[in-house]
Amino acid sequence: MEINSSISCPSTPRWNSERPFLTGRFHQETKTTSRFAAADIKDSHTLGFQDAIGCYNAAVQELMVIDDLLSAMVGIQGRYISIKRVRAREDDFTFQVDASMDLALQELAKRVFPLCESFMLINQFVESRSQFKNGLVNHAFAAALRALLLDYQAMVAQLEHQFRLGRLSLQGLWYYCQPMMGSMQALSTVIQKASANNFVGSAVLNLVQSQAKAMAGDTAVRSLLEKMAECASNAYLGILERWVYEGVIDDPYGEFFIAENKSLQKESLTQDYDAKYWRQRYSLKDGIPSFLANIAGTILITGKYLNVMRECGHHVQVPVSENSKLMSFGSNHRYIECIKSAYDFASSELLNLIKEKYDLMGKLRSIKHYLLLDQGDFLVHFMDIARDELMKKLDDISVEKLQSLLDLALRTTAAAADPCHEDLTCCVETSSLLRRLGTLKDREKSRNVLDDNDLEEPLSLTGLETFSLNYKVRWPLSIVISKKALTKYQLIFRSLFHCKHVERQLCGAWQVHQGVRALNMRGSAIGRSSLLCRSMLKFINSLLHYLTFEVLEPNWHVMHNRLQTAKSIDEVIQHHDFFLDKCLRGCLLLLPEFLKKVERLKSLCLQYASATQWLISSLVSEKPKQSKSRSRCQALSINSSNTNFTDAILKFEREFNAELQSLAPILSSSSQAEPYLTHLAQWILGIGNDQ
Repeated sequence: MEINSSISCPSTPRWNSERPFLTGRFHQETKTTSRFAAADIKDSHTLGFQDAIGCYNAAVQELMVIDDLLSAMVGIQGRYISIKRVRAREDDFTFQVDASMDLALQELAKRVFPLCESFMLINQFVESRSQFKNGLVNHAFAAALRALLLDYQAMVAQLEHQFRLGRLSLQGLWYYCQPMMGSMQALSTVIQKASANNFVGSAVLNLVQSQAKAMAGDTAVRSLLEKMAECASNAYLGILERWVYEGVIDDPYGEFFIAENKSLQKESLTQDYDAKYWRQRYSLKDGIPSFLANIAGTILITGKYLNVMRECGHHVQVPVSENSKLMSFGSNHRYIECIKSAYDFASSELLNLIKEKYDLMGKLRSIKHYLLLDQGDFLVHFMDIARDELMKKLDDISVEKLQSLLDLALRTTAAAADPCHEDLTCCVETSSLLRRLGTLKDREKSRNVLDDNDLEEPLSLTGLETFSLNYKVRWPLSIVISKKALTKYQLIFRSLFHCKHVERQLCGAWQVHQGVRALNMRGSAIGRSSLLCRSMLKFINSLLHYLTFEVLEPNWHVMHNRLQTAKSIDEVIQHHDFFLDKCLRGCLLLLPEFLKKVERLKSLCLQYASATQWLISSLVSEKPKQSKSRSRCQALSINSSNTNFTDAILKFEREFNAELQSLAPILSSSSQAEPYLTHLAQWILGIGNDQ
């Protein structure tokens, strides 16, 4: 993870760059070479400078070298040891000794130089990474390094004290520096990588941890790096703790691995079919710390659940004790147990809130009652009183009048006892069911996709084809019953509603047939028409029985049982979505070929019901009273009407049987993959055999 330039950070005071002696960067202001590094010994005499170190004997040189080394160890240039910065690389320093120095002393001095260079790198990193823009992890890491440097400088001060007392030799200095050498070099390696890549946040933690693992052979260095990683992670774990215990992202520098998209609002769940609130309001970013990689999903969900409860005004906080603090991590993995216990608490608390306070199961039962028609008493009354309005064309329908009629039907039937019936509203779609299914957003999930070019929109849609019900769902139930879920409920309702309408029309035609049984209509086609009417009724009743008792009811009970044992709201959403998808498949709404055939059959049934009532009524009105004197002209008129009626019935019968038989291969092939279609196939084939 690199520094995010979009995060606004407080500005760094000017003195941090203008007064280098306060920040440890004074060595950059000095000359890059010593007085004698680039000058010849003879030239140094002529220039009037002090003598070169080579002019002294070995014992005096050793004292001078020790004095300069003690200065170099804290980043200060000496008389005979110079600090030189590599060109084009401001963070890279080298130390050089006077060329006239004794070779043995030079060799010993150069052994200490890596420690001096490491100190300067670490010191510069501490100063540069303490700025606001580098984030909390870098701040914590720099603070831990600063504490280490204080110990290091205390060691140098002790060595200097021994030197002043005359108890420190160059060999002794080298001996005392060795324990710190490996640790300082390992830290400088980490720092160089972090600086080169501008690492912040979790990238710093991963880098320090990986370096600690790489130093498995050196116990002391590994222990130090693990301590540094622990110190650097304190700030990160503080952010994590607020998220999993309060559901709050307190991340001023964008270091946390969970991102919040504030543009996604909870209201979109009830307005947008493709609402991404639940999936993308909070999401995982790149740069997850390695020690949290396996439980990142659990961490994300825990905070999401706490946020939902806060949005509901239900302020809850995970119980926190001293043992559950997330201020450290280690090989005992106790932090994982703390996170899992926080997840269990948040999950159960939210689930209880939605089930008990907001009565999720009651809402689902209410939706089942109205949109899946498990009790159709209100619908029968509504279809009776709204018949004239529903038969109007789409542009002439008054939605307000339909709503008032729906309210009347709800108040005067058993639905009045349902406390949720006021959440039910009616609406009129602008397209047919086939067209609506063709534009279903998730239709690509099915094997057979409706082709918009193959969909034939009826020339004149009426309310009977476009009427639908809507249900008001409020937060937080909209997480489960979203706009997408309600759309699927509405598609099933429209299919059932139209089947109910066809059934009512055929029942009306059957009543007309029963009304003329007492008349002597021998020689007419009424008997054949009665058989056709019975076949059509059997078809539509079989279809409705299949949809309700073979698909909706069993799947509802399966979902109900699963919701009772669900452990989290995500499981509830999963079971509910699975129920709706299975119902869509079971109701054949995702099987385009079959759906077109069924729509054609229902259209034939409606045409037949409308035509047969008119034909039978006209045939009965033309039947003459029994008299001995009947004119030849009157007899011809009756025969002509009888012939027209017979021709019409035969035409309906041929078309109905042909469409019915064409369903057989579709159902047979589909029932191999979907066993629940077997019963429907048997019933429909039985209708064909009856005729």
